[in-house]
Amino acid sequence: MPSYYEFFAGGGMARAGLGQGWRCLFANDFDHKKGRVYRENWKGEELKTADVGSLTTKDVPGVANLAWASFPCQDLSLAGGGAGLKGDRSGTFWPFWNLMKGLVKENRAPRLIVLENVCGTLTSHEGKDFATICGGFQQAGYAVGAVVVDASLFVPQSRPRLFVIGVQQNMELPESLTVEGPSSPWHTRTLKTAYEKLAPKTKEKWIWWNLPVPAERKVNLLDVIEENPSSTSWFTADETRQLLAMMSTINRAKVTEAKRQGRKMVGGVYKRTRPNAKGRKVQRAEIRFDDVSGCLRTPAGGSSRQVIVVVEGQSVKARLISSRETARLMGLPDDYKLPDNYNEAYHLTGDGVVVPVVRHLAEHIFEPVLSAAQTRSTAAA
Repeated sequence: MPSYYEFFAGGGMARAGLGQGWRCLFANDFDHKKGRVYRENWKGEELKTADVGSLTTKDVPGVANLAWASFPCQDLSLAGGGAGLKGDRSGTFWPFWNLMKGLVKENRAPRLIVLENVCGTLTSHEGKDFATICGGFQQAGYAVGAVVVDASLFVPQSRPRLFVIGVQQNMELPESLTVEGPSSPWHTRTLKTAYEKLAPKTKEKWIWWNLPVPAERKVNLLDVIEENPSSTSWFTADETRQLLAMMSTINRAKVTEAKRQGRKMVGGVYKRTRPNAKGRKVQRAEIRFDDVSGCLRTPAGGSSRQVIVVVEGQSVKARLISSRETARLMGLPDDYKLPDNYNEAYHLTGDGVVVPVVRHLAEHIFEPVLSAAQTRSTAAA
């Protein structure tokens, strides 16, 4: 059974995606509230709740096949302040990476290291942060490649994320796992631009990972919506009117068109600051009716929490998305235990990695890599 370390573990969504065929040797997150949820769902004796900067290699047991790190994205996101890897939050990449380098020195290096983050990582500091990360892999003895996966291929949520996947350079990869050049949809224009800025030495060991496109998604946004959620209440008629009044002409027209459809339709709304006709910034409500939710974000303020609008004939109802709905949009099963507090639950899910995306990567990259290494090791014995 392959083993792994899970850093910046949150509620254990990477663990959920890897599944029961994998064994967790160690998990870490600094957030005590998330740690409680992790233990509720996974028992989680492997979890150490502490700042990653306080850890040493003595805290990390054994030798794992895989190290997973979904390090904080705030300083790398397009909505962030642009501090990148020098920021207080995204800069926690460095203590994690020092742990990995420590394991390399102790001959306990994981065969695979996977980083997950927002796509802004590719453009942060004009690509220099991404180049630094990839160069670090190369210097530590890893060949590296990256893919961008939009969770909408698997769940009804628009959520593109970057996955940087490094494998020890001495490992032979099955031919089926790589392609000679970039391929759609995994290698986006932004990723290709970031690749061109890498150092020649890093490019020499670059891997264009080959991933199959999954079967067409069957679940739509309507399928995850609760009729009577316990974590949030429907808006009053006046509150719903106020929401609609915040919409531009184009967005109100979308609601009108949904009424004409004669069937139940669900739209996701985010409030955003936009310039009006006079150039003054005003808060607008923007809606989409494409059977996909907008990207879940951590609820730092009211505008970052998604609103659900249900239209059925002339009836228009609205409310905040429920905590269980956010969990479903992350691919978590309904028996996954969420915090009772709404904001804590939203923070936990909005900060996570989508479960079936992890499973797809595990099935088509991680497990074949490790299986091939095990076969060669057995043959050589």
